[in-house]
Amino acid sequence: MIPAVRWFLPLFIAMAALAPLSAAAQPTASREFQTDEEAGLQALIGKTNAYVGLMNRTLRAVDSWNRYKSWVNVKTGPTGRERNVYGLYSLYDVRGEIEKANVAIADEPKLPALDAAAKRYIDAYNNLAPIITQADGYYERKDYLSDKLAEGKTIHVKLVPAAETFLVARREFDGAMAEVKADVDRRELADIEAREGKRARWHVRNVMMAMRPIVDLLPSTSAPVVDLPAFDKALDVYAAAVKDMDAYGSANPNSFFVFESQPRSFLGKLREFRQKIERTKGDARRANVSHDLTWLINDFNMMVSTSSSATT
Repeated sequence: MIPAVRWFLPLFIAMAALAPLSAAAQPTASREFQTDEEAGLQALIGKTNAYVGLMNRTLRAVDSWNRYKSWVNVKTGPTGRERNVYGLYSLYDVRGEIEKANVAIADEPKLPALDAAAKRYIDAYNNLAPIITQADGYYERKDYLSDKLAEGKTIHVKLVPAAETFLVARREFDGAMAEVKADVDRRELADIEAREGKRARWHVRNVMMAMRPIVDLLPSTSAPVVDLPAFDKALDVYAAAVKDMDAYGSANPNSFFVFESQPRSFLGKLREFRQKIERTKGDARRANVSHDLTWLINDFNMMVSTSSSATT
């Protein structure tokens, strides 16, 4: 199975700009005031960070649904003739994330499309979560062995429409977030440049921003064929950002610590991956690249984690 790119990449890459704001863009302690532009940017980042936190934490519901689909025919429901009964995954406690997201919906700046998508997403999750919890307990206790799947069939009738509504709401939320994120990216990078110039923090953010289009274009189970022209264009942009960062690092040793080698290593793996999928016209199903994708996603997640402290 082709691994899916997951939302827990801070929004700058399928979330790096929506990960918590980097220190580079935070107002310094010595500043006694902010311009309206700076204050507006901070408010926007605070809102989007709350939404990203919610998306990341509730991804578990997607995993749980996929777990269920891996052994149940969604059209027929559980029959008792399944070779394996895997159940579902239990959900995380997301009350804190939902509370923060609800506050963000009410807060400035008002973003009607995104705020409405967030509200629909929360409603859809709150409808789905109790059903998943009920199903998880049912299958974990193996109650189906004593009731001949009677409750399992009842749960299925509720679970399918709730999950489908949730997934639609998540896609809409994701799409609305991407539109806002593009603006956040541009403004945050400009803010860093205005404060510090194109120094270490600017290069880290620039590289992470350039990664997002590539990660978005990586194949998944639902979209296994890569748009090669778009991928090549995004790869060229990322390659240029990495070269610029490497040139800055050479001229300014010890600017990036452990992060310094990661972008160029990721670039090399992307080029190897690109070479493999070229042979199948972008079709990852025929290119035998599942291990390549796993490494790419693992490396990407590592870069997301280390980028926030790359210049500290």
